[in-house]
Amino acid sequence: MSGAHGRHAAGAHRRPAPNDRGRGPSGAEWGPPEAPLPAAPAGASASTKRAGRGRGGGRGGGRGGGRGDLGTEITASLVVFLVALPLCIGVAVASGAPAELGIISGVIGGLVVGAARGSTLQVSGPAAGLAALVAETVTEFGVAMLGVIVLFSGILQIVLGLVRLGRMFQAISLAVVQGMLAGIGLPLMFSQLYPMTDAKAPGTPFENMAGVPGLIADTVTDPQALVAAGLGIVTVVLSFLWKRLPGPAAVRKMPAALVAVGIGIAVASLPGVEVRTLQVGNLLASVDVPGPGQLAGLADAGIITAILTFTVIASAESLFTAAAVDRMHDGPRTRYNTELVAQGAGNTVAGLLGALPITAVVARSSANVQAGARTRLSRTLHGLWLLAFALLLPQVLALIPISVLAGVLVHSGWKLFAPEEFPKMWRQDRGEFAVMTLTTLVITATALLEGVLFGLAAGVVLAALRMSQTVVRQHIEDDTAKVVMAGNATFLRLPRLIDALENAAASGKPRIRLDLLGVTHLDHACRSQVEEFVAQQRGAGVRVELLMPELTGSVPEGRGTGRGAVPPRPESPPVSMPLPVPAVVQVPTGSAGPGPDAEWFYLDTRPMSEGVEEARARW
Repeated sequence: MSGAHGRHAAGAHRRPAPNDRGRGPSGAEWGPPEAPLPAAPAGASASTKRAGRGRGGGRGGGRGGGRGDLGTEITASLVVFLVALPLCIGVAVASGAPAELGIISGVIGGLVVGAARGSTLQVSGPAAGLAALVAETVTEFGVAMLGVIVLFSGILQIVLGLVRLGRMFQAISLAVVQGMLAGIGLPLMFSQLYPMTDAKAPGTPFENMAGVPGLIADTVTDPQALVAAGLGIVTVVLSFLWKRLPGPAAVRKMPAALVAVGIGIAVASLPGVEVRTLQVGNLLASVDVPGPGQLAGLADAGIITAILTFTVIASAESLFTAAAVDRMHDGPRTRYNTELVAQGAGNTVAGLLGALPITAVVARSSANVQAGARTRLSRTLHGLWLLAFALLLPQVLALIPISVLAGVLVHSGWKLFAPEEFPKMWRQDRGEFAVMTLTTLVITATALLEGVLFGLAAGVVLAALRMSQTVVRQHIEDDTAKVVMAGNATFLRLPRLIDALENAAASGKPRIRLDLLGVTHLDHACRSQVEEFVAQQRGAGVRVELLMPELTGSVPEGRGTGRGAVPPRPESPPVSMPLPVPAVVQVPTGSAGPGPDAEWFYLDTRPMSEGVEEARARW
């Protein structure tokens, strides 16, 4: 029977013969390795045993880990700064808060969270995923109470990280991660098409998509909107083609976003050009430290609910984003508990300053990876650039056209959406393709957290269905109705099992044989159904022979009592499943091998006719 196993003899280690190959349930070949792997030393930790495993780079083609070039880190930080600046302002405006609060949160995300050791390339700041929740909170409790809510959310995040609950967010499938990236990138692209033409986006992602034809019609009739759109289009084209253009390597090392900003500033300064530029107020005047009056609001049940909601959503967004960013590069993986503490520290500081809540942001993180960053320096420096420009050079920020920054975000959204991943996933696994597509659509229609949770639920359902691969065969032979089942028999396949049992009973044959020896897992629902069927049929006078897998391949005759029991036959021994006898290989003296208590498991590679059917034919 498939899954049969044997135990090695003391002093000798049995291995399958070198040429003894077989196929698993999926048809893939398997066999012994080319050479035995060295045994791990006693007491080796799991991390030691995992050492040497390769890490595949995910989509985005980014690099990570190791030592980074200082020039590359600085240019990457400038790219992240250019992506973060409009996001900070846009999220603040969408949240119903002053734009300066968004910049303060971006600075904290760089200087506080960015300096922490939880993740290497993930960049944090105010996120669009929390904008709707922040807007509701500001409307209900006011901007002054926002700091208290963010402060205590950060403290709770630190506690969750210290009790090591961060790693549970690693249980997320690749299809959900890719769907999450696409679900962030698609709305981001359409929302930024409007600032590219100095227009205001209608609102929801679907409204933004539906309004694109009208946006185009309005743009072609407005000369200033055409100039802004031209700057945005040039930015997008440069972002895609800059590194492929001919020219000195030193010039092509400059980030395309920085080149686009230079072009935008030059065009915006021309006479007669009136495109919208960034406007930033006094940063220090926007700081609002919570006082006793705000802290007294903790007695309000609505404030406590808001704190718990912010904690859960901000933690989920940050750590789900960490899983996505880890797939973009081949550097050090995120330490989830440490990263959760870092996010909590950032939100604690943001709350003390009365700023917006902080989460990891995919758009900034992907821009960081794509710009070639390899260390935490780039994400930390981006916070420094935000602070320096907002405090010291607000007049320089006022020269940057918004359409150029929107073009940078359109490019980032396209890279996140990655349309080529959908046909690739369709070819590889259509079930995972469905999970990926549903995750994308739900995120686009609702919000990030809801979409990810829906994707996780869809992934669990898909896994449950695949784990319930059950083969049920039934046929009539002489006076016997036979039902043979193999695979994982779970409650999801219960209707199919019931149909087979009912058909066997309806055949009117005096004997029913239920062969479940090929079942690798039989859950309580299916087992109860089989036992009830056997009891009913035996009570009706039908002889029922039940072969169950619980005897590890051995079905003694005479098992059971009553009319349906299998009668003993003195002339034959108990029926047993024949096991393959692997070749015996002597382990050289002094070699590192398994101890005397080690257990070896073998897969019976012989066809059914040589193994299971041979035993069953004896009945």
